[in-house]
Amino acid sequence: MKLLITGGAGFIGSAVVRQAVGQGHEVINLDALTYAACLENLAPVAGNPLYSFVQVDIRDAGAVEATIAQAAPDAIMHLAAESHVDRSIDGPGVFMQTNIMGTYNLLQSARALWERKGRPADFRFQHISTDEVFGSLPKNPEVKFTEETPYAPRSPYSASKASSDHLVRAWHETYGLPVVLTNCSNNYGPYHFPEKLIPVIILNALAGAPLPVYGDGSNIRDWLYVEDHAGALLTVLARGQVGRSYNIGGGNERTNLELVQTICTILDDLRPGNQPYAEQITFVTDRPGHDARYAIDPGRIRAELGWQPSVTVEEGLARTVQWYLENEDWWRALQNREGVGKRLGTKG
Repeated sequence: MKLLITGGAGFIGSAVVRQAVGQGHEVINLDALTYAACLENLAPVAGNPLYSFVQVDIRDAGAVEATIAQAAPDAIMHLAAESHVDRSIDGPGVFMQTNIMGTYNLLQSARALWERKGRPADFRFQHISTDEVFGSLPKNPEVKFTEETPYAPRSPYSASKASSDHLVRAWHETYGLPVVLTNCSNNYGPYHFPEKLIPVIILNALAGAPLPVYGDGSNIRDWLYVEDHAGALLTVLARGQVGRSYNIGGGNERTNLELVQTICTILDDLRPGNQPYAEQITFVTDRPGHDARYAIDPGRIRAELGWQPSVTVEEGLARTVQWYLENEDWWRALQNREGVGKRLGTKG
């Protein structure tokens, strides 16, 4: 299958590209190479004849249309997005432009291609989204997000992703475009850009710097190993029902404090310091509007498509920490990028 993958130089997108090429798909990676993109993430496939790269900003409707028309893919996997909640608090405009208007541009170009091809039933537009569109959950572990949970976004980022979800559904209902949608829980793993919680904790710990935990650390997230997520996305692309959405979760709920403490324990074992890394934990002012809990019920994708995560969060974190220890050249090169190492999201 010929795939056009947007955001393929990002964290999740690059994992999808690597797996898709490994499965024998031809992949065109469309990416604007904004601050969090890293072509080094694609080093394992860079020389593969099945892989190609084109630098295009999805906000540029003309460039998007020309690229899709020329590539004429069998499917489009749309992962390109502004994705950091803290950055959306400080500067929401680019989130609206990229995540909403960028998705609109892709939908229009995908629809035009699909119609030129004669509206083939096996064409797919796959939209990759987040569980943050559903809002916040109570602490009750029995209550989880399902595909029927009403949308209730609470940050500029989640509102922009909710908007793009609605656009994709509208293009299916109005124009018949064959779409599938996914909403995932928090991802982690190798190649994670060092502004998100897990890489920040790993790298700060190694540097002897404070390990910042928002509020009292009680916020709960469901953690999904990025390689598991990439596999799930390709499964949905291949076998998902048109017009249907699938929640993808790791089944690994942890408080932020528990997560940080686990990383510290792993580092104590793999790279012992003069004192336990947990002594570097520092509680900082909470993020404005910080959702209390996210948790995914992955029952639909498990029952209908047979997918389930392959690792626990402890196993995945051990792999992740080991990867950062072994790939210092990768993360060192990113330390001077805009916003890295700085507290964001304080303008709310």
